Amino acid sequence: MLSPTPPDLPQRAAFNPLLRPYFVIYGAGVLAMTLVGLPLALLWLCGVGQWWARHYFERLECELGETALRFRKGILVQVEKTIPLDNIQDVTFIEGPLLRRFNLSVLRFETAGQSANQGNEMKLVGVIDAALLRQRILAQRDVLRQRHAQAGTATGPQDEQLALMRAMLARLDEIAASLRPPQG
Repeated sequence: MLSPTPPDLPQRAAFNPLLRPYFVIYGAGVLAMTLVGLPLALLWLCGVGQWWARHYFERLECELGETALRFRKGILVQVEKTIPLDNIQDVTFIEGPLLRRFNLSVLRFETAGQSANQGNEMKLVGVIDAALLRQRILAQRDVLRQRHAQAGTATGPQDEQLALMRAMLARLDEIAASLRPPQG
């Protein structure tokens, strides 16, 4: 559970236990949408979905640090995503009818440089006090941006890449000069 006062970072988010039955019902609904999936939906509801939801829930992690947000999930395939707070453009708060029934919400993160076809956005489902976590993420992002602006070190990855490319170009010029036949 998140406290109302700004905590020391890093801070771990807690997930709502009602996320488990939500996953079971959501998965059964998706499977039941086709005739082929209907028997699988029954199998899912009879135990497979409950096993999956329990293990999935146990492995969920989310941690807000000073410079990044880290999220980990998965059973067979573990996925860990780290989003630098500087790259977060917006955090969207979503509640649908089924989510509201289970007192859940979704936080979706839109990041800089994310294209529509990329599909690697990060979503957090079932965070306790999701609205408060959203506020803290955006506040920490703003604090980080202010630090960079005040320090005058607003050099982003593009500046670092440009400096690296210039150094590479200078080195290539040296190599090319050493390979040229001597004149004279």
